[in-house]
Amino acid sequence: MPKYLIEVTYTADGAKGVLKDGGTKRQEAARKLIESVGGTLDAMYFAFGKTDVVAIVDVPDNAAISAASLAIGASGGASCRTTVLIGVEEMDQAKKKAAKYRAPGR
Repeated sequence: MPKYLIEVTYTADGAKGVLKDGGTKRQEAARKLIESVGGTLDAMYFAFGKTDVVAIVDVPDNAAISAASLAIGASGGASCRTTVLIGVEEMDQAKKKAAKYRAPGR
């Protein structure tokens, strides 16, 4: 199953919700969201800086992760950025493919 990195940034109301409910309840909400689209939550961490939460999830496909991302954004409590993660084995397969490219100006 494909892996994705989700970076969540809370709105002011979302941060108030975390203060009220705590981290464990947010993790459970994240787990339920990902399970609702057929995936699993591998890891979730709170962070300092521009990103408030990082999570690594296994989700069946791009449509499923898009549904989860839309649900997060539509909640009004957070926004998210999603990145497809490429495994080591996949990168080994990619290096074997003969991709042809000409750099600009060459």
